[in-house]
Amino acid sequence: MGAPTGGEVLVGPSIDAIGGTAATTMTGISIKRKPDPITLSDEALVKVTELLAQEGNDDLALRVAVRPGGCSGYSYEMFFDSERASDDIVREFGAVKVVVDAASAELLGGSNLEYSDGLQGAGFHISNPNASRTCGCGSSFS
Repeated sequence: MGAPTGGEVLVGPSIDAIGGTAATTMTGISIKRKPDPITLSDEALVKVTELLAQEGNDDLALRVAVRPGGCSGYSYEMFFDSERASDDIVREFGAVKVVVDAASAELLGGSNLEYSDGLQGAGFHISNPNASRTCGCGSSFS
């Protein structure tokens, strides 16, 4: 086994004395980072950066949460928050910090926050691969 790569930690060496000889062994442990619960499209990153700049508070992060409710069972919440819980998952996208609580992270896993500004209106939209059904408003899912 060579040098550690991408999340691998080498533990050792350990020396085992067997019958007057010594053997050195290295044990590899793979530590993987959990996938991001949500990522931001380039357009969403630009818009969130603009909105955070208007707030003028460097401690704020974008909190994305899933709550029971809505016409399909769950609804999304997004707001700026300066508070952090010990089990929050924090990811940075450029200058934007995104915070997701542990329960929401399970429901969001692999989601993407998108932003569009067009003739039909401007706004954020979450594309969630875990949603089996969404409603017409686009704010709730099951």
